[in-house]
Amino acid sequence: MNLWAVLPVLVPLATALLCLALQRRPVAQRFVSLVGGASFLGIAVALVLGTAGGAVYETRLGNWPQPFAIRLSIDALGAALLAVSGAVLLALLAVPGRGECATARSPLVPPLVHGLMAGVGGAFSTADLFNLYVWFEVMLIAALGLIALGRERRHLDAALRYLVLNALAAVLLLCAVGGLYGVGGSLDFDALSLGLGGDGSPSAAATALVALALLALLIKSAAFPFGAWLPAAYPVLPTPILALFAGLLTKVGAYAVLRLVAQVAPAASAPLLEPLGWIAAATMVTGVLGAAYHQDLRRILSFHVISQIGYILLAISLGTRAAFAAALVYTVHHILVKANLFLIAGLVRRSGGSFDLRHLGGLASRPALALVFAIPAASLIGLPLTSGFWAKLTVVKLCFAEGRYTFGVLALLVGGLTLYSMAKVWIEAFWKEPPDPYYPRRVPKMAFVATFALAALTLALGVYPEPLLVFAELAAALGPGGAR
Repeated sequence: MNLWAVLPVLVPLATALLCLALQRRPVAQRFVSLVGGASFLGIAVALVLGTAGGAVYETRLGNWPQPFAIRLSIDALGAALLAVSGAVLLALLAVPGRGECATARSPLVPPLVHGLMAGVGGAFSTADLFNLYVWFEVMLIAALGLIALGRERRHLDAALRYLVLNALAAVLLLCAVGGLYGVGGSLDFDALSLGLGGDGSPSAAATALVALALLALLIKSAAFPFGAWLPAAYPVLPTPILALFAGLLTKVGAYAVLRLVAQVAPAASAPLLEPLGWIAAATMVTGVLGAAYHQDLRRILSFHVISQIGYILLAISLGTRAAFAAALVYTVHHILVKANLFLIAGLVRRSGGSFDLRHLGGLASRPALALVFAIPAASLIGLPLTSGFWAKLTVVKLCFAEGRYTFGVLALLVGGLTLYSMAKVWIEAFWKEPPDPYYPRRVPKMAFVATFALAALTLALGVYPEPLLVFAELAAALGPGGAR
């Protein structure tokens, strides 16, 4: 057994169990949680360094022969997303969320968070379609637990909204997995790719089943028209946990779309790329319009989660190796930026007393807070010297290079509306006069350390993007199906 392929699941599972055992000892529980988060990040960085040299970390559980084995396989794509997930996890563990709602005070939060990360690690590590479904369900159970912990009516309502659509997606995905096994004769990614028409001649049944799987994954990604559950459910969470949800959960869905289109069923997915592109465009537009409309900072950022997912799906819909690399670049950028913006929203609320822009103001008098907001906000817009500039440039450039001019223009227009919504936040929360009375509160130093660390990563990827771009090109070579 290659232990490296198992560690992204074993470490968070062990951490979750230890945190559960220590729930009556909060200091020890927090220490174990931080050690577990740091270990996850360290393992992921080691995997990135290994896969950059061409290694693939793989193991077959139970030593069953192919194609019957339950295979864990971490390539460059999985390693990159594990690393950025670990960075976000460690940052949110350093930011206290106490005081926002009852959820943050529960001793069950750390075990559920690490249980959620076990699902994320499993999803990025598995090379088996059924087990991808299983890891989605692990994430769903942990996410529902975190949402419902507050026990207020709004938490239960949000949990119900989250459950209904995600349970529907789970049923659709399971049906698609069963059908694809019947058509392709395997659940292993590479073997299934060959069984579904790796020679370029997929059956109509294979394409229909891939469409069903895509539908399920689009629901989990909060793509149009299925994204209404996200801004309804997310804002009830304390911002550190909200940052984890916004940074990772929908991106796992988009990652699964990328695996399906680029590796598992490239031939069967080909007729579906055009409608996927239009769904992506609608996702971008509806998401950014929702962000432009709302005044609550959490809802603004939640709608931007939807909008930015559209860019990732748009890149995937182009169906080329360069486009898959662009999707990875955009995903890495977006995980960092979106998680950081939600962490900063918690700092804004702590400093200004509200998430509502109408009740905020004067925060420009706190230069550290203003700076740490300005960096990820500029990256979300796509301004130069930030990771967002290269992420958006690669997607828009590919749209025009592939002759998809409508998609390219829409991506630019959505960028303009993103600028409008971020400018609204800046003007309302930072520039305008503070409300009266105004009682600013001190922001914990560790919160600034965590948010500045993520902002520094955003700037580093913007100033020196070549390593990420080269690594993304390597990661885009997925399986025997390949991409042109």
